[in-house]
Amino acid sequence: MSQREAARHFGISRDSVRKILAFSVPPGYRRSAPIRRPKLDGFTGIIDQWLSEDRGRPRKQRHTAKRIFERLRDEHGFAGGYTIIKDYVREHGRRHREVFVPLTHTPGHAQADFGEAVVVIGGVEQKAHFFALDLPHSDACYVRAYPAATAEAWMDGHVHAFAFFGAVPRSILYDNDRCLVAKIEPDGTRRRARLFSKMLSHYVIRDRYGRPGKGNDKGSVEGLVGYSRRNFMVPIPNFPTWDAFNDWLEEQCRKRQSDKLRGHNETIGERLQRDLDAMATLPALSFEACDQTSGRVSSLALVRYKTNDYSVPVAYGHRDVWIRAYVDRVVIGSGGEVIARHLRSYDREDMVFDPVHYLPLIEKKIGAFEQAAPLAGWDLPKAFATLQRLMEARLLKAGRREYVQVLRLLETFEMEEVHAAVRTALRMGAISFDAVKHLVLCQVERRPPRLDLDGYPYLPRARVATTSPASYMCLTAAGQAS
Repeated sequence: MSQREAARHFGISRDSVRKILAFSVPPGYRRSAPIRRPKLDGFTGIIDQWLSEDRGRPRKQRHTAKRIFERLRDEHGFAGGYTIIKDYVREHGRRHREVFVPLTHTPGHAQADFGEAVVVIGGVEQKAHFFALDLPHSDACYVRAYPAATAEAWMDGHVHAFAFFGAVPRSILYDNDRCLVAKIEPDGTRRRARLFSKMLSHYVIRDRYGRPGKGNDKGSVEGLVGYSRRNFMVPIPNFPTWDAFNDWLEEQCRKRQSDKLRGHNETIGERLQRDLDAMATLPALSFEACDQTSGRVSSLALVRYKTNDYSVPVAYGHRDVWIRAYVDRVVIGSGGEVIARHLRSYDREDMVFDPVHYLPLIEKKIGAFEQAAPLAGWDLPKAFATLQRLMEARLLKAGRREYVQVLRLLETFEMEEVHAAVRTALRMGAISFDAVKHLVLCQVERRPPRLDLDGYPYLPRARVATTSPASYMCLTAAGQAS
């Protein structure tokens, strides 16, 4: 039949019949001329300029479609509606969205980053900063948590990760964290932070960096951070110590090596072997992941590191000292001698005391004993409090000084040794510094004590008896009458 007859038979136009005969599949609507938006066309240049300027501004302070509509209406006399503005902004965003190149990862290279999650350590809910190192070729990973993402934590994470794999990557891709990069030069080169530069030199690693603010440049480790948070930290981890938590995280990383990921015929562990073959061997000594600096002891026998003060023996007052800050401890020394060790505090403006450091000064200034801040909260065994009470009851101020001399035995001996000697002295009734010291020495030298009080009449005896209610009968009327 003719086209006219077919149009009449099927009830469609002759143009539709012509298209059906020309195409085996309906071509759909084809625009013959560009879209005309008479109300908007005169303002598209202004909108494009605003959106282009927004790229260099904070994400939360960029133009929305509503704000663009309001500014066009109030500042430029735009007479159109909000919908055409909204559609144009959406289409503009699609046209300018970044497109990425698919990447392939050769064995022996790594990416590193830090993430955050809430954990409970020692019964305290707090934020954990976890170091993540990913080997993109095999997808093998290492994760370790810290109280803070300091430069020492970055370095300590590398040391433990290399020990975990037993090898060192040829290169590692980083972001531009201030713990690693001190400055980005105008030509794009990075000026490394001092501690980070030492670590790279120790292990002979080539450092590479992503573009500032572009996390997709190291997408593998970014994915690992999210994976670790979703799989290792849900529900919220609860561990007694950081070491226990990190031991558990290492075990999870080992278990993951038996997984077979989508698109791969081998497990992570099987592919990891190619990574290890391409990586460098570990050096004979591991890197000492600590921040090294110097300081001066104050008149309070305190040394400041970051914002916190740590005590040293009072004999080193007003001297220059060196400080080594590790992830978990702070070590202070003078010359070639270590004079103080403390657990590291991540609070601000905290004072960390070792009461033993102040005992020589308190012995001389015994009047400060009750108000001495280093002794406040010192958790000593109960036997020490009993010894102090008996000494002060016998000799008052001199007894207090003698009690401090007993405490000073902790400068030389362990707490368990002094505690055992104090208990023995109380049992024997030998309430004296000389007696306690004699008992400690006998215990250390493994010889029986020769503490016969009959031969030493100048040593005071103490008799602590159990009080009987009958002793108070004399205070009552009936007791006086009898």
